[in-house]
Amino acid sequence: MSYSDSDSSSYGGDYKNFKQITRERLLYEMLRSAKTGKSKSTWKVLIMDRLTVKIMSYACKMADITQEGVSLVEDLYRRRQPLPSMEAIYFIQPTKENVVAFLSDMSGKSPLYKNSPISRELVTHIKKDSTVLPRIGALREMNLEYFAVDSQGFVTDDERALEELFGDEESSQKADACLNVMATRIATVFASLREFPLVRYRAAKSLDAMTITTFRDLVPTKLAAGVWNCLMKYKQTIQNFPMSETCELLILDRSVDQIAPIIHEWTYDAICHDLLNLEGNKYVHEQDKTMYQVPSKTDGPPEKKEVLLEEHDPIWVELRHAHIADASERLHEKMTGFVSKNKAAQIQNGSRDGSNLSTRDLQKLVQALPQYSEQIDKLSLHVEIAGKINRIIRETGLRELGQLEQDLVFGDAGFKDVIKFLTAKEDITRENKLRLLMIVASIYPEKFEGEKGLNLMKLAKLTADDMTAVNNMRLLGGALESKKSTIGAFSLKFDIHKKKRAARKDRSGREETWQLSRFYPMIEELVEKLGKNELSKDDYPCMNDPSPTFHGTTLSALTHEVPAAHSMRSRRTPTWARPRSSDDGYSSDSVLKHASSDFKKMGQRIFVFIVGGATRSELRVCHKLTAKLNREVVLGSSSLDDPPQFITKLKMLTAHELSLDDIQI
Repeated sequence: MSYSDSDSSSYGGDYKNFKQITRERLLYEMLRSAKTGKSKSTWKVLIMDRLTVKIMSYACKMADITQEGVSLVEDLYRRRQPLPSMEAIYFIQPTKENVVAFLSDMSGKSPLYKNSPISRELVTHIKKDSTVLPRIGALREMNLEYFAVDSQGFVTDDERALEELFGDEESSQKADACLNVMATRIATVFASLREFPLVRYRAAKSLDAMTITTFRDLVPTKLAAGVWNCLMKYKQTIQNFPMSETCELLILDRSVDQIAPIIHEWTYDAICHDLLNLEGNKYVHEQDKTMYQVPSKTDGPPEKKEVLLEEHDPIWVELRHAHIADASERLHEKMTGFVSKNKAAQIQNGSRDGSNLSTRDLQKLVQALPQYSEQIDKLSLHVEIAGKINRIIRETGLRELGQLEQDLVFGDAGFKDVIKFLTAKEDITRENKLRLLMIVASIYPEKFEGEKGLNLMKLAKLTADDMTAVNNMRLLGGALESKKSTIGAFSLKFDIHKKKRAARKDRSGREETWQLSRFYPMIEELVEKLGKNELSKDDYPCMNDPSPTFHGTTLSALTHEVPAAHSMRSRRTPTWARPRSSDDGYSSDSVLKHASSDFKKMGQRIFVFIVGGATRSELRVCHKLTAKLNREVVLGSSSLDDPPQFITKLKMLTAHELSLDDIQI
């Protein structure tokens, strides 16, 4: 595999997205290390620890690894069979425990492997064992400690970041350790891509002499400083690391948008993870053998099959950012079109029991079968998923709840509407009532003071444990521009005397394409302003002064024609869906259509990092803005959370005696 340092930050030629560069860097660095050894062995063993297994599994498929000459993957901490004729590649963290395990493998008269392609202190530790040194082919530092969860998204895998950084019992030792790990892992993104960012961050909201600034309010500032320190070291130690800015990094925390993690998001990807209780991206698909398969004498119950909803599935990529109503319609059209064009499907429909098939029909069926089976499996998977989601929406009354949520956010409904809804809709699930009250708490915090909060809890029939999540939202601080508010740090920006308050500006201008698609996460506004060089330098200062040519380059990259901005947040239409002919930049088709033609003339990348967990709506927005701004927008976070996960973590902010396993939604 040929790979040069300049490839990662060059936008000429064939454009590579963030995840593709990560995969190539990972494979190339490891193989380059392996090829410097003296052995001519073709097949190798790859040994990894718990962290590097996760890094590898997010970035690569097993086929990518085997294609490069790895025949066996092993766990460093499991008992392994000696393979002294094979070379070994160790992809491990530079920790003392890992080095001890490595020495155990390679020392003595009978090492586990032939040759093995780690900080100087640990190298010194290795040097002490004279039998190991001749068996090390090469040693290389990877600088790759992040998890590429999407073509434009990564996480640092800090699942307890929200608790350790925003909990009510501040532990500076734990918090500093958490920020140090996070900063190091963020910095490895730029080391891997050979990018040097202009680092911006959300400034502490209360820096006047009359107000005490809390640790949690300084989290973005401290993290930005930590990332900057790592980048300064890279400039001195990494060959070909840029000396001037090549991209932008904006560091935020969960306080910029308390609503995005809990509101119902109606796009296919988000609603799948919200309603279907997926294990990561894993979905258990029930294949009905009698419905879409070739007639058989052995009909039986549906077969269960685990599938991954990831980017290798073209239907998933096409639909993941589409509204669920749009996705359902498209799937119906795809299935209808497939059945009308595929010979096997036509024959199958013409003779459901298979008894009337002629020899000629059977011959055509066999010829069309491989393509038929593959396509029908993919289509039937998504038809099943969309059907389940739509059934849950109907059974739980989710449309009406979703409408109220969005009306609250945009100021079209007020507190009285919530009381009316809770009184009339007693069959709404406890989790959905909790999420509704959390949205209310972010807009009307004073309604949860003292007896008022207890009365709301009784009306919604929630437990004290549920109300912990509502009350803990105060620990996340106010949202954007809350420092100008008159009613405390927990509030959003609004007029205390207004009966109805808006937590978002209604970005009207055109009719929305789909009902319940008005909501947008706050990072959409922030990234758009950053891309246009309009983001306030007082609220979002820079760690480093940009070079004189930096913004000139950025702005010139935006001068070529881009699709017109269409609003998704206008007043709702009375029907569930409008014709799909409109192009608002919201659906996957719209984004991909514009992006594919513009990738070769991309401007500098924008990285946005959110401390405390990101949402799928925020990941969707990054894909959308990539096409709109002609700059790849990459989202990073300590974790990627669906609403149930976020609520559980929010409860942990004051649950000192409990673990994550003790609290369930």
